[in-house]
Amino acid sequence: MVYIYFSKPGKDEKKNQQTINQVQTVQQKTNEKKENTEKNTSGDELENVTPGSEEYRGFLLDNVLHSPNEGDIHYNVYIPDAYDGTKEYALYVTLPGYQGLYFQGVGENIRTEDFGFEAQKYITDMIIVAPQLNDWGQTSADQTIELTQYFLTHYIINPSKVYINGYSGGGETLSLVLAKQPELYTAALMCSSQWDGAYEPVVEMKTPVYFVIGESDEYYRSEPFKEAYQQIHELYKEQGLSESEIDKLVVLDVKDKDYFEGTPVTYQHGGGYLFCRDKEIMGWLFNQ
Repeated sequence: MVYIYFSKPGKDEKKNQQTINQVQTVQQKTNEKKENTEKNTSGDELENVTPGSEEYRGFLLDNVLHSPNEGDIHYNVYIPDAYDGTKEYALYVTLPGYQGLYFQGVGENIRTEDFGFEAQKYITDMIIVAPQLNDWGQTSADQTIELTQYFLTHYIINPSKVYINGYSGGGETLSLVLAKQPELYTAALMCSSQWDGAYEPVVEMKTPVYFVIGESDEYYRSEPFKEAYQQIHELYKEQGLSESEIDKLVVLDVKDKDYFEGTPVTYQHGGGYLFCRDKEIMGWLFNQ
C-alpha cells in the first residue's frame, strides 16, 4: 500500500515562493564562489547546483548537484525558514525505497514516504535532504556520500548531528554508504532492508545503527537483519566492549504481526509507514 499526500492547488503560494527563493539564494552564493574559482577541501572547484522550482510541503523539489566525480545527483531539500548561515544546524539524509527512485517521477520519494516530514518533530533546526537516486548499489552510495559532503561543506552543519536512514532498497544503499564513510554520520536507521556492505568500517568508527523490520517482511524476511546484527555484535565483542556498550551501538528491533494489526498497513514490508511514526525508533536516531 502506498500513501500519497497531495497539496491543494494554490495553497500557501507565498510560502512556496519563499522556500524556493531561500534555497536559490544559498545556491547562488555557492555558484558565485565557483565563479571566483574558490577551491573545496579536495582541491576541486566547488560543484554547481541547479535549484529546483517546485515546492511540496516545504521541500524544494528536483535540485541537481552537478558533481564532477559522480554526475548529476537529484535531490529534494527542506531548509528551515530561520536558516541564515549564522549558526549550526543538524542534517538528516533519508534514502528511499524503489517507489521513490528518480525514474519513478520527481518528488516521488517524499510523496510516498514520510520520514522527512516526521523527522521535523524531533529537531527544529535541521536541514533535511531526500536524494532521488537511480538504484540501490554502489553508484547511489557514492552519490549519497557526495551529497552529504556537499551539504557539510556549503552549509553550516553541526558535524555531531548528521543523521541518515534508508528504507527498503534505500537501506541497501545505506549499508554501502556506511561501509565506505561511516565517519560522516552520527547514527543510522535501517528499515525493512538488508545489509550489503562491509561491517568492519562501521565497528571501527562506532557508528550507531538501528535495525527495524517485520518478522515476516515479504521482500527480505528478517533473517538478513538478524545476521547483520550478529556480525556487528560479535565484532564489538572482539574489541572487548561490554553488552551495555554494544547495546548503545547496535539495536535489533524485529516487529511481530501484532505491531501491524489495527493499522493502515496491510503487509509488513510497508512498515516504513509505521516506523517513521514510532517515537521509540525515530527518537533513538535523533537522540544520538
